[in-house]
Amino acid sequence: MKNELYGELKVIAMKGCETLASQVDSYLKEWRETDETFIVNHTCPRFGTGEAKCVINESLRGDDVYIITDCFNYSVTYKMYGMVVPMSPDDHYADLKRVVSAIAGKARRITVIMPMLYEGRQHKRSRRESLDCAIMLQELISMGVTNFLTFDAHDPRISNAIPLHGFDNVQPTYQMIKAFINNISDIKIDKDNLVMISPDEGAMQRCIYYSSVLGVDIGMFYKRRNYAVIVDGKNPIEAHEYLGKDLHGKDVIIVDDMIASGESLFDVAKQLKQRGAKRIFNFATFGLFTSGFEKFDEAYENGLIDKIFTTNLVYHRPELETKGWWCEVNMSKYVSLLIDTLNHDTSISSFIDPADRIEKILKKNNFK
Repeated sequence: MKNELYGELKVIAMKGCETLASQVDSYLKEWRETDETFIVNHTCPRFGTGEAKCVINESLRGDDVYIITDCFNYSVTYKMYGMVVPMSPDDHYADLKRVVSAIAGKARRITVIMPMLYEGRQHKRSRRESLDCAIMLQELISMGVTNFLTFDAHDPRISNAIPLHGFDNVQPTYQMIKAFINNISDIKIDKDNLVMISPDEGAMQRCIYYSSVLGVDIGMFYKRRNYAVIVDGKNPIEAHEYLGKDLHGKDVIIVDDMIASGESLFDVAKQLKQRGAKRIFNFATFGLFTSGFEKFDEAYENGLIDKIFTTNLVYHRPELETKGWWCEVNMSKYVSLLIDTLNHDTSISSFIDPADRIEKILKKNNFK
């Protein structure tokens, strides 16, 4: 790693990201042997109408600035006309623009770390629709943002919206596998005992990578939709059809980028059980749980789901930590490594493709 820094390192934690940013700050202070925080003192106060502004309380001239934001943290609230209002993704994004605007072009470089992309699921146009994610990327670039760092983008081709600028899509593959091995002590990772499952066509690339580095088989479902009907802005799923090898007596891991309501997960899990699957695990980078935990509790009690692994990159309710079916995959050290490496103006290619590290952890645990 280069000794020279691109600029003095500064980290801005947007509202709702304080815990993750604090963990990142601790790693950076430890590695750089300093007691001084890297977190920038700033505020985004609001008027009674709900309007806001950003105030940065220190100079960022010539600095290398990393803004950490979670546009999906609904636990953050503000008052508007006397009412307590949860911050929507739109509110979080507006605050992000305020911060970039307040920097006013003084920083040497601005990198936005947005683990789950704002409007990432609205990445393509199939009818007269808005292209919100592409517009977001272009808008922030026009305001002075240099690079974007995201995790497990719903469709990484969204980077085509800003082809001349930095866009790194990082996968939590190594951290998922490490957490899986550490928490499932009796797991057997071989073709006779484990199968990776893609719940739809969109998740196939994730599954192919997992199956390749683990040396196991892969299966997939495709969603049969009713294209004659539109419900809540999309064509409803009529059935999940399975393509793959026999599953009798084998553990399976369903891999996807996110869990929202969980309906697709439950449907796939039921079909896997009908096909003889032994235990069902789930890797999902973002655990949103938009419809609460009740159905997940029920699925766990009925033996449908054994363990769900999600990262700490987006907000989750504290109640989730009490659930026996859930395991957190902590990404704070990984984010810290990425920031530290980029600040030294060094390539992060080895972090983006963790095949060597996965090989080492498999050998260490006698899986190879």
